[in-house]
Amino acid sequence: MILLLLMLMLVLSIRSKSRSKSKVGIVHGNFIVKRAAVFYWLIGIAIAAIVIFVAFHWDNAVRDFIAQHQNPTMRNFMRNVSRFGDWLEHFALGLILLTVAWWRGNKKWTRIFVSMLIALAIAGLAGRVIKISTGRARPSVKIEQGWNGPRLSGSKYHSFPSGHVIASTAFFAVLVFANRRIGLPCLAIPILIGFSRIYGGAHYLSDVVCAAVLGILSAIVVWRFILPKIGDQKSEIRN
Repeated sequence: MILLLLMLMLVLSIRSKSRSKSKVGIVHGNFIVKRAAVFYWLIGIAIAAIVIFVAFHWDNAVRDFIAQHQNPTMRNFMRNVSRFGDWLEHFALGLILLTVAWWRGNKKWTRIFVSMLIALAIAGLAGRVIKISTGRARPSVKIEQGWNGPRLSGSKYHSFPSGHVIASTAFFAVLVFANRRIGLPCLAIPILIGFSRIYGGAHYLSDVVCAAVLGILSAIVVWRFILPKIGDQKSEIRN
């Protein structure tokens, strides 16, 4: 629900900005639209900050609760969700979708799937850099110091943020921006993946929440700055 709320706030802000383009010359109208966009951004940032703070506060409580309520069937199911919800599987899915769209000559969806793959790459790289830099121990590691600084090797100290969640969120967030009717139901995938990572003891709640926020930011960067350039380049080639 939190992820859905953040995504809706961001979609509303992007729609507000897009409307401003159709009101060129109407100064008062532009001013109102820009104020609305700023308002939505501030609300989104405030919600993200509160959610992150709460997530860190409840890290240990959630970890202990999950550990005390393990079920063999659920554990196997969540293990499979994690296994098929990593970066590589999202990349393979995006590549297949891109190939189908290109083969059918659908330029709109070709651009969207390219953008999803770019967001996936940016999120994966950012997540990897943060993992190595922070060196946070996973919940299964029994040590007093949770944050251990830069660690190039040793996946047990690469808990923050969740690589699965940041990749999946960035991938499907672009789809939400492109088509809410299709994209919003797909957010169930990163939510399920995030829960599977917590249930399996691979991540804390804050690892998953921060990864979701970073994934959304990666999608915004692609949608606002990279996707328009892809469209401009294709129009130049046609001309």
